[in-house]
Amino acid sequence: MTEDQGAAASRSLAAEVNDAIHQLERHASEQIRDGMARYGIVAPRALGVSVGDVRALGKRIGKNHALARALWKTGVYEARLLAAFVADPVELGPEEMDRWCRDFDNWAVCDTLCFHLFDRSAHAFARVRAWAPKRSEFVRRAAFALLASLALHDRSTDDAAFVACLPLIEAAASDERNFVKKGVSWALRGVGARSRALHAASIELAERLAAAGPAERWVGKDALRDLMRPKVRAGLAAREARRSAKKAPSRTASRESSAKKRTAKKSASERPRAKAKSPAASAPKKAKKAKKMGNSSARRAARGG
Repeated sequence: MTEDQGAAASRSLAAEVNDAIHQLERHASEQIRDGMARYGIVAPRALGVSVGDVRALGKRIGKNHALARALWKTGVYEARLLAAFVADPVELGPEEMDRWCRDFDNWAVCDTLCFHLFDRSAHAFARVRAWAPKRSEFVRRAAFALLASLALHDRSTDDAAFVACLPLIEAAASDERNFVKKGVSWALRGVGARSRALHAASIELAERLAAAGPAERWVGKDALRDLMRPKVRAGLAAREARRSAKKAPSRTASRESSAKKRTAKKSASERPRAKAKSPAASAPKKAKKAKKMGNSSARRAARGG
């Protein structure tokens, strides 16, 4: 890219950022902005736009990672939320995830990025392990908000990856900071609702935490209240039934295919074979044909050829 092309691209990106901010401002509400404090969202540079409106704008814009980076740099609360919906998880590297995570200054931005973007990244589990021991309140919360998001959205990873994260939950459960302990509980509840095996392991950990110190006790009891609900158990049973149903058709199809092959083979063996004609049976027809040809030759001779 030449210097002129680079300058033109920068101007174009700047125009996209300005347009996105303008669209956000059109949906801004003083009532929403003033109400953020009631939910513990501290964001000095907030416009007052609902998350639903931010998500709708992100859907209209589509994936644009360069724009996401530029929006993040503005420091505007809603612009950073919008970055979660337009960033491309394929282009998102671990260094950039770390950089954005260090910028978290409230739980809403932290959770939105983890729930809508970071958990789609191939680096997600590695970031959970990297952030869990950190002392920064929102970096540490991000580790467990991300783990909870993975437990809900990741359908391909097996239980072993989540079992490996339970010691991280146990280690962080002693952190008394409000946003950290709530994130830790969220992760434990999310992992426990994923499968019956993880449910049993999570309950075991929650019971151990409930009998420990004050912070651990809060996390353990909060998780147990949720994990022991009939709705959670019913959800686990339904999930297991869906998994079994997905496996069943393949076995049924295999059996049906084998049965069809056996039926076709049997039908072929029982089909009557065409009888071969004997030379004696075909002799009269040959004689008749030869006689006909002889008569034809005699008539031609009589006519003079």
